[in-house]
Amino acid sequence: MARFNVRTHRSRPTGSPPTSPVATTGALAPNHQGGTGRVRDARSELFLLAVANFVAQDTYYEGGDRRDDRFAALVRRLAVEDPAWTAGLLHWLRRDGRMRTASLVGGAEYVRARLTAGSVEGPTNRQVIDSVLLRADEPGELLGYWTSRYGRALPQPVKRGVADAVRRLYTGRALLKYDTASKGYRFGDVLNLVHAAPDPAKPWQGELFRYALDRRHRPETAVPPAADRTLSAHRELMELPVAERRAVVVGAGGAERLAEAGMTWEALAGWLQGPMDAAAWEAVIPSMGTMALVRNLRNFDEAGVRDEVAATAAARISDPEAVAASGQFPFRYLAAYRHAPSLRWAHPLERALGHSLGQVPALPGRTLVLVDRSGSMGAPLSERSRLNRADAAAVFGAALALRSADADLVQFGTSSAPVAFRRGESVLRVLDRFGNLGGTNTAEAVRQHYRDHDRVLIVTDEQTAHTRRGDATRTVPDTVPVYTWNLAGYRLAHAPSGEGNRHTFGGLSDAAFRMVPLLEAGGSADWPW
Repeated sequence: MARFNVRTHRSRPTGSPPTSPVATTGALAPNHQGGTGRVRDARSELFLLAVANFVAQDTYYEGGDRRDDRFAALVRRLAVEDPAWTAGLLHWLRRDGRMRTASLVGGAEYVRARLTAGSVEGPTNRQVIDSVLLRADEPGELLGYWTSRYGRALPQPVKRGVADAVRRLYTGRALLKYDTASKGYRFGDVLNLVHAAPDPAKPWQGELFRYALDRRHRPETAVPPAADRTLSAHRELMELPVAERRAVVVGAGGAERLAEAGMTWEALAGWLQGPMDAAAWEAVIPSMGTMALVRNLRNFDEAGVRDEVAATAAARISDPEAVAASGQFPFRYLAAYRHAPSLRWAHPLERALGHSLGQVPALPGRTLVLVDRSGSMGAPLSERSRLNRADAAAVFGAALALRSADADLVQFGTSSAPVAFRRGESVLRVLDRFGNLGGTNTAEAVRQHYRDHDRVLIVTDEQTAHTRRGDATRTVPDTVPVYTWNLAGYRLAHAPSGEGNRHTFGGLSDAAFRMVPLLEAGGSADWPW
């Protein structure tokens, strides 16, 4: 979409100081720790919240409902005040920002606000709905959110945007993966609600839509389209007597047959009606996606998957193109490393983590990296996650220190301490040296450890009690750049940002690092879309 294809940096007049988009207003207010924080403008607040918000998940200082209400209110406000910017954020958030649920909620709230206000300026509501739907189960998820909040009467822009996405996303393989009984809105329900017509350019899609409707409403008589080889192969497997199924899996060509039939590892155990032993895993591993492999390393070990099969999985996990295509956050590989019992996964996961941190710059000169290890960083990233924001902060801080020409790596909370590392060392080994350091005294950590460095980078949630005039970085000269990487998206900042040598970026991927060399080269950074 051309309207979303805009520059990510802007030129500035000669001699003027660099600027960055996440900006404070100058107003002060009490932060969550009882210190003094800086108020951000609405766009900055929404951006930082969006790139860190897993939706319906509690953080240390905000319950999920309160956090989600703040997110929805900001989207609704800016959808009316600045629709082009907000539409650009939502489109980018689902893709490069890798935040799936937040973008779906944002798309729904964007449309709701504009319909309520009667707004017609900017990108169309239909276009925005279509732009935030990237996976075949997401039309149903967006409809689930809308109907739970605003009832089953769907506005035309929602119907049309979802219908556009359905024509783009629904395939036979997607049907097998995502059209399951656990979903509140099955593919057939979505088709009924939005009246999606098949894409004229896809002659097979009419039969697929019919089959999706039959699976939902008449499953006992549903017959897949004969022209869809995946669906036909899947039906053949499903019709096999249970007693014959394991022989098919472990026999010659079993892996190829499972792949041809679109059999996912989640569905395989139920189809076999028996255990996922080594033979079953070895048959399905070749057709599993990269992140499905990463999430199941412990299962492979517990089942006794052979080393030669594990080696093929390890090669795929650590392939740089596969890592890039997976779009996973770097801390996912840390979670897998901690969860997998066998050392045979350690090196592949280390390599995968390195590939996922490809945006980390090799900074010249002397760099001070401060990593927040306070209690407020210790809450899980989500209810299903084994990791927290302190872990993510340590990943990014360690990677930056290892890549920089000359870096001091420091962890801080109530107290602070250097973290030892050697050039060329594994990021995962460095992470073992971080601890938990209680409260948050950012200002004191900056004061203690800044020693004429060329720049300071602080990875934090920005909530500190020990601030005067809303500036935890006041002991660093104005001529030295200070970069704050916000991992939590709370409302208030711990220091000024947006101009001169004080800048803030956020999110849970390494892409935010792009701003540092850009600003130091004399450019001004803009929003990343």
